[in-house]
Amino acid sequence: MSKTLKMLSVKSGVTALILALLITLSGCASSQPSSSAAWLTPEPLAVPYRTELAIARLTEILQRAELSEEQSARLYYDRGVMYDSVGLRSLARLDFMRALRFKPDMADAYNFVGIHYTLSGNFDQAYEAFDSALELAPDYEYAYLNRGIALYYAGRADLAVPDLQQFLQLRPADPYRVVWLYLVQSDVSVATARQGLVANLPQLDATDWATNIPRFYNGELTEQQLLQSVLDDLTGPRLLAERLCEVYFYLAKWHEAQQRPEQAFEYYKKVLATNVFEFVEHRYARLEMARLRGEALAGETDGFH
Repeated sequence: MSKTLKMLSVKSGVTALILALLITLSGCASSQPSSSAAWLTPEPLAVPYRTELAIARLTEILQRAELSEEQSARLYYDRGVMYDSVGLRSLARLDFMRALRFKPDMADAYNFVGIHYTLSGNFDQAYEAFDSALELAPDYEYAYLNRGIALYYAGRADLAVPDLQQFLQLRPADPYRVVWLYLVQSDVSVATARQGLVANLPQLDATDWATNIPRFYNGELTEQQLLQSVLDDLTGPRLLAERLCEVYFYLAKWHEAQQRPEQAFEYYKKVLATNVFEFVEHRYARLEMARLRGEALAGETDGFH
């Protein structure tokens, strides 16, 4: 679900990295689960040089070339995606809005605009954006996820559940979809959420690393075992950062449910430290921290209307 950009293969230094992590792990085996995460401190991902170069080239084309409205919309959208992937979200949203001015039927742009409205607490505008995306493309899977997430953070989990159910139905073997449905359903009924989790687990691929996350929520793995699983079939630093981004987010949600907000905060901070900006877990970590602090989420004014 969160792998909108597939991991890059890293050919050097991988074996040494894995061995170093495993050696450190062996010395921490007797630690408590909440402290065992210390041996997996994320190294923030750097902005890829190619992304910086692509942004510069797109900017030059947009400023100098004679483009049709269709071409302008596509280039603004593409640059917006690149800005978003490196955490420049205000610039990204501005480009998505520009793309929609040139091409008002671009479902992809509406989806991103909805995400950014959710992050700023403008939930009504987020719903409108996701509704527009689904009107234009009824089979747009991620608009269901993102509208459900917007409803969830707006405190309307009962309305979010159907969207997350629809999202799971489109790809029932995806462990991330199972987890998000469980998290949202838990706000409505913990018993119903657990029943659904148990029912959905058999459809998941046991060889997929991410299946460990719903298995953890089902009590099949300890926290320490889930953290150790991050090292399974590791191929490089980027994959490590991506897995840490995910596992820390879902551990934070679990600790929050266990009434341990301090541990949840620590994990959310680790999520942010990965710099995997395009992952859903990274996107919403700050919003989760705001919720834990009891801060109001509604209505930042950004001027991008």
